[in-house]
Amino acid sequence: MVGRVAVIATALFIGASSLACAQSGQTVGKVSASDATALTDARVDLTKASLQLTADQEKYWPAIEQAIRARAKNREARLMDAVKEFGDRSRIEIIRDRNPVEFMQRRADAYAQRAADLKKLSEAWDPLYKTLTPEQKKRMAFVTLVVGRELGDAMEQRHIDAMDDDVAF
Repeated sequence: MVGRVAVIATALFIGASSLACAQSGQTVGKVSASDATALTDARVDLTKASLQLTADQEKYWPAIEQAIRARAKNREARLMDAVKEFGDRSRIEIIRDRNPVEFMQRRADAYAQRAADLKKLSEAWDPLYKTLTPEQKKRMAFVTLVVGRELGDAMEQRHIDAMDDDVAF
C-alpha cells in the first residue's frame, strides 16, 4: 500500500508542476482557481484513500474534509488578495511605495489566519486519529506531512517569497 501511495504522490507532484504553469482563467499566481480546486480535490481523495478508513472511522471524515477545504479556500483568498494588491504594479512601483509597517501587519494577519486554519484542521483530525491503527497512522504521517502540506504550502511559499523579494526593506 505504501508503494502505491508513493506512486500516487509522485503523479500528484508531477501534476502539480504542470498546474503551476497553467495560465488560463482566474489565476492565483500562475495557478488558476479551477486548478487550485482540482489540486485540493486530489489532496482530499489521496488522503482518504491512503487511510483505508473503516465504516466506524468514516463518520469522522466529513469534518476533516471540510477543514482541508476551508484551509485551501483561505489560502487561495490570501493569494488573490496579494495578487490584487501587487499584481498590476511593477517591482519598482512596489518598492517605491512600500510601507514596511503595513507589510509586517499584513504578514502577521496572514500568519494568524494560517495558524487558525491549522488549529481547526488539527481539531478535526483528532477524533479520527485516536481510532487509527498503527499502519493507518504511518500512512497519515506520510500523506499529511509530505504530500498534503508540501503541495499546498509550496504554492503559497513561492508566492510569499516573490512578494518578499518585491517589498523587502
